[in-house]
Amino acid sequence: LFDAVLIKENHIEAMGSLAEAVRAARASAPRAMVEVEVETPEQLTQALDTEADRIMLDDFSLDALRAAVAARDAHQGKRKELEASGSIDAGNLREIAATGVDFLSLTKHVRAVDFSLRLR
Repeated sequence: LFDAVLIKENHIEAMGSLAEAVRAARASAPRAMVEVEVETPEQLTQALDTEADRIMLDDFSLDALRAAVAARDAHQGKRKELEASGSIDAGNLREIAATGVDFLSLTKHVRAVDFSLRLR
């Protein structure tokens, strides 16, 4: 993550608040994309009032994702990108995409491919 900052729950806890974590990230990396992970609608509301560029919605239900998109769209100020994360698989991918989020994070249940690249 050399060109972006991802703020997760442990960072928020260490900084004392979501707003302070985003403020510190923006101050330390003014040109970087700043993304903050939220786990509740209340945290989403807080994140919408920060200088974060993207908000990761962790394990939100379909209804909560739709509500998050509506809240973002109704919010005054800089438009934030929304990323759905957690429990996304081939079975629910289309439904989640249809909620209107901007990005899907497919990080769980992914199998790595072990390969080697040898140069001579």
